[in-house]
Amino acid sequence: MQTTPLVRSIFCILGLATALTLSGCQSGADMGGMLSAGTGLAGAATMSDEQMQQLGDQTIAQLDAENQLVASNSQYAERLASLTQGWENVDGHSLEYNVYQLDDINAFAVPNGSIRLHTGLMDNMTDGEVRYVIAHEIGHVVLGHSKRAFQVAYAASAAREAAAASGSSSAAALSSSELGELGEKLVNAQFSQRQENEADDYAIELMQRYDMDASAAVTALRKLEAKYGNNSSFFSSHPAPGERAERLEARLN
Repeated sequence: MQTTPLVRSIFCILGLATALTLSGCQSGADMGGMLSAGTGLAGAATMSDEQMQQLGDQTIAQLDAENQLVASNSQYAERLASLTQGWENVDGHSLEYNVYQLDDINAFAVPNGSIRLHTGLMDNMTDGEVRYVIAHEIGHVVLGHSKRAFQVAYAASAAREAAAASGSSSAAALSSSELGELGEKLVNAQFSQRQENEADDYAIELMQRYDMDASAAVTALRKLEAKYGNNSSFFSSHPAPGERAERLEARLN
């Protein structure tokens, strides 16, 4: 699985690539044991916040290693730091941000609070529009959408079998092929229409809470509509940007 094209839609959830280990691996486990689909779902649903945090930390570390981060003194890093000032901790969630040197108009969030933007997005959007994208990502984290998307992807993956064979209720040391399958499912995970609307509403509320011009959300989506259209939006897992813009415009008026 290639990491660079990993995040094909803005607000994609996770990417997973190399060795990933959470606590709980037991040497005396039954190596022939496999989880049923029902057990896999139950195990994923009961992953603790600590386990999810550790998984997210390892995931973003791998993604950062496989993508070129902008220099800390670059215009992108300095601009991002300015745009996210005061958003280091939002609604009880610690957040951290960085930028990948990639031309795609893209961004994504990991359930542990790590948010990554592409330089292509920052090149094409105003400060207010970038803030809307970030606020929407924060919404997915705060509202638990990212965590639930991971749980579903994990439960549907053969990786749960490796977890069962190791005696762990979460993820054990997974092989590259198992991680590849899990990563593909995570990449293809989609938010529901309701979740997208909730994240958009959260973004509007957050921007207004900080006295920001929330109409930037509408202009950001209109830009995407003009560039990509509504039939094959680059928001591949989202409602068409034109429809989202109309909904937010009606709410703000």
